[in-house]
Amino acid sequence: MRRLRWVQLASVGLAPLIAAAPALVPALAVATGATAMAATAAPASASDGAIGSRIAAIRVIGNHRITTATILSYILLRPGDPFSSRRINLSLKTLYATGLFSDVSINRQGNDLVIRVVENPVVNEVFFRGNKVLKDKDLSKSVSLKPGAVFTREAAAADTKTILGEYAKKGHYDAKVNVSIVKLPENRVNVVFNCTDGPLTPISRINFIGNAHYSQARLRGAISSGQSTWYSFLSTSDHYSPERVRYDEELLRRFYFHHGYADFRIKNTTAQLAPNRKSFYLTFVIDEGPRYRVSSVRVVSSVKHLSASSLRGLVHIYKGDWFDGDALRSAVKAISDAVQNRGFAFAQVEPDITENHKNDTIALTFRVIEGPRVYINSVNIFGNTRTDDAVIRRQITLAPGDPFNQNAVDQSKQNLENLGFFKPQSVSIKPAPASQPDEVNLDVRVAEQSTGQFSLGGGYSTGLGALANAGLSQNNFLGTGINASISALVAQRGTQFNFGVTNPYFYGRNLLAGVDVFRTDTYNYSSYVFSESAIGADIRFGWRYNRHVSQTFTYTISSRTIYNVANGVSFYILNEEGKTSLSQVGQSLSFDYLNNIINPSKGSEFILNTDFAGLGGTAKYLRVGIHASHYIPLKHYLGNKDWVLEFRGHVGYLFDLFGYKTTLADRYFLGGDSLLGFQDGGVGPHDTTYGDSLGGRFIWTGDTLLHFPLPAGRGTGLSGFAFVDVGSLSLISSQTLNGKPLPIYDNAAPRISAGVGVAWDTPFGMIDVSFAEPIKKYKYDQVEQFRVSFGKRF
Repeated sequence: MRRLRWVQLASVGLAPLIAAAPALVPALAVATGATAMAATAAPASASDGAIGSRIAAIRVIGNHRITTATILSYILLRPGDPFSSRRINLSLKTLYATGLFSDVSINRQGNDLVIRVVENPVVNEVFFRGNKVLKDKDLSKSVSLKPGAVFTREAAAADTKTILGEYAKKGHYDAKVNVSIVKLPENRVNVVFNCTDGPLTPISRINFIGNAHYSQARLRGAISSGQSTWYSFLSTSDHYSPERVRYDEELLRRFYFHHGYADFRIKNTTAQLAPNRKSFYLTFVIDEGPRYRVSSVRVVSSVKHLSASSLRGLVHIYKGDWFDGDALRSAVKAISDAVQNRGFAFAQVEPDITENHKNDTIALTFRVIEGPRVYINSVNIFGNTRTDDAVIRRQITLAPGDPFNQNAVDQSKQNLENLGFFKPQSVSIKPAPASQPDEVNLDVRVAEQSTGQFSLGGGYSTGLGALANAGLSQNNFLGTGINASISALVAQRGTQFNFGVTNPYFYGRNLLAGVDVFRTDTYNYSSYVFSESAIGADIRFGWRYNRHVSQTFTYTISSRTIYNVANGVSFYILNEEGKTSLSQVGQSLSFDYLNNIINPSKGSEFILNTDFAGLGGTAKYLRVGIHASHYIPLKHYLGNKDWVLEFRGHVGYLFDLFGYKTTLADRYFLGGDSLLGFQDGGVGPHDTTYGDSLGGRFIWTGDTLLHFPLPAGRGTGLSGFAFVDVGSLSLISSQTLNGKPLPIYDNAAPRISAGVGVAWDTPFGMIDVSFAEPIKKYKYDQVEQFRVSFGKRF
């Protein structure tokens, strides 16, 4: 608590005034928690409290670090001025307001004005103790007290509040922070913030008020936050965050808008701490409003030479449909893309929604208008401290001088997000006024995230057995956009090592260049009765023709060895024991129309691969392969984006060239991850004497998968899938022994399996656990019902 000091007048002959001093000179109390001071002076007849006589000199006592001139610059009195109680009081307040002093007094000694100060200490170092959730470097950036700053209790209290706010962002609302100081010589202090992280503050209850058409459970499934459960340790969805709640509000609006409730609104959202302060109760008060049907759909064009009738087929909304906000956005984008592709750079699409509240219907009109002719003046980039401007700029499809195009802006934003260099939802591209009325600047703002990753893990895979893996990768090496990685996997049944570097814009051009060095070993087990190793390297070049079509050329050189052949095996395998060499040129032509390259839910992809071996080496063959996939989102029907139907297929053929007979190292094998329900290599040509799998030259597969959400899946990376797999492997060049062909079983009939599984997206990669039942199988096929796999299947 502050002391209130009355300063006695020491001037001779003023005794009669002393008795009247309490009535003439007010006491000044500064309610800030430190020592309070007051100044008294003799009464003055002047309106500003002049006491009589003038100040002969002003003396400052107690200052060591702060100069006398600095202190005098803050006060309102100078030598020669009359003594003034009002100005003394204002000077005292001003000195306290600087934050430089812990104690100040001003008094009169004779005709001198004496200022006594006690300086606040200077911060020597700042320490954080007990913090595990928050890093020291992040806390150091957030607090105002830094080495060299003046320490005040007010600043320490403000920094404590700031640290608690940082804990709140991490979901630790029960965190505690207190400040202590360690006094050092020369009026310096070390500041220590003692932190107790406390447990995460989960959401124990989520309620909705005002929902008449959808259940509590259905609405909880529509938002990103979740109630705390026994499996919540797999997820962060039950952690309370104000930012997440705001996102939940937007998700609710989208949910109702998608289902036809165009007037939906959120009245109020409250997050209340439970009485024990250990969890939150989250409540959304909503007004659903009526559900609307579409009464009419029109496309109107006011752009010359652009027919509205040619655009109507792009709108998949029809009279009588329930209104769907998602379908509305899709229609606007489809029309905009078509208009832009036809060369109408300044055309804009404006949806007109007319509600009929009497009949609960909506009339939709898509107006295509000639927008203002606006051009790009400059592209400005903000927020990148590590990533080169050039890396970001090459993802922007607009350049200075181009017509402004919102679709191109949206695509540029998607391109930047696909890089993975920036924090989720941190990328923004917005037009800003330029110097000319027909120009705009594009302001690109990003927030970088860590692009390096070190992984260390272990587990079990049906194909490899017990395994341990380690990897180090950097997707944005030195901010250049270059990808560099090194990884190793050691398992019971094999080892893998790979080092690779890829530059997606070699020499700043639309040219991909990369190199890989690899070694793989697969040990004798299960269907295979031999071990195989390969060591080699490849070099890659490729380019992108447009946003959907790309092509890559690869040259591979490697040495392959078949060894550790078991006793009593097929002559086909014994005959191929030893080393072969490969010198191969390949190309891959890709047509990618997927909505997301990492986790697609809509669109198609088609890939054509060709490999020619024969430029040196012992292998001589031509291999042609086609991969295709198509995704259909079922959100429109089931209300959840995690419902996705996937179709994929693969066809491959291997041609022998120049009299060469393909070997085990060249041929296709079918089973395991490529055909669930069967062992690795469990389908295809087999030796009839020993039952050994020999591989084949012609393969085809077709898979149908239904991806669906799991009750425990939100935020945990868990999802479910059901599947039907079909495939076949056939064709192998027969061999002879003593002039007689060796018997083989080569049945090209399709094999079919069906089953269910669970996929878990972990930091170490995708883990699939599946159960499959073969529906159609044949002699010599080797069955496997339960399988654990690392990595996604193709």
